[in-house]
Amino acid sequence: MTDQSKLENCDSASAKETCFNYAERKQFIQKLFRQHYRQMYRLATMLLHDDAESKDVVHDIFAHLLRESQDLREETAEYYLLTSVRNRCLNVIRSRQIQERVEHLYLLDLDTTITPTERFEEELKALYKGIDQLEPPVCRDIIMQHFRDGVTFKEIAFRLGVSETTVYKHLRRALHQLRTYLNNK
Repeated sequence: MTDQSKLENCDSASAKETCFNYAERKQFIQKLFRQHYRQMYRLATMLLHDDAESKDVVHDIFAHLLRESQDLREETAEYYLLTSVRNRCLNVIRSRQIQERVEHLYLLDLDTTITPTERFEEELKALYKGIDQLEPPVCRDIIMQHFRDGVTFKEIAFRLGVSETTVYKHLRRALHQLRTYLNNK
């Protein structure tokens, strides 16, 4: 519905008052636009470093003011408008960061570097050699049961007759030894 048709549909006294309020509000918002657009646009550009997005932010704020009936006073309008710009810009920046993280994760998912089979076999042999050198032997046993056979920590603890905490400690020690071995290789 256009502004003209909104004013033409004012039949009753209350509707005329509402229409008059809308026309006054629109005029007031136009005045605010003329007074504060440059300052708002400058702030948005400083925060976003993008002209098009800065214009969109400022436009969205004025569009919101037209749509929503808010009690906006002239003496506080500048503060309200600049705060609105800052908040919208922070939302845009937050949205950008989320989008960048998603794109990064998507690219990581697409990165399917295929390791030559020979190199993979060499790494696997080095890993098994490192497992064979684990001390005490219970560390070797826990690593093999958990990672090769898929046995839970609780079940390993039951089989060995020790607590789950002991299993965790041996596993931590085993993984530390393996990392050290593989980093030195």
